[in-house]
Formats: sequence, C-alpha cells, structure tokens
Amino acid sequence: MLREGPKNVNQLAEALDVHYRVAEHHIRTLEKNHLVSPSGERYGRLYFLSQEMEAHLPIFDEIWVKIQPGAREVKK
Repeated sequence: MLREGPKNVNQLAEALDVHYRVAEHHIRTLEKNHLVSPSGERYGRLYFLSQEMEAHLPIFDEIWVKIQPGAREVKK
C-alpha cells in the first residue's frame, strides 16, 4: 500500500478496514523495525517505506510469494 505513496494512519485504517488504533499499533511496530519512516507532525503524519525496506523489496516480494497460501514452488 505504501508503495503507491505515503499515507497517514487514518488512510491506512480506512484502506485496510480496521480501527484507527489497530493501524496505529501496527505502524508503530513497522517504524520500530525500520520498515517505514514517518514525516511531519503527530497529527496527519505521513508514513513512507523506509530506505532499508525499499532496498530489500525484491527479496521481500520473493519471500511473500513463497508463503502465500496455495503458492507453488517453481522447480528449476
């Protein structure tokens, strides 16, 4: 979702159809683990993918595909 552009917690909560507090909890965890970076003041603060996350997106995508239910392993 943040690949499309920065979002605030309210926008994330609406898009994910979760309560604001749930989205806020998860965004804090992502920030603590350096997966997202904040910008701006407390209210309306925007979140971006961190530089670390962006640098590792190809690896993340590869792992994500493999752990999805029903994903098939490609044999080489």
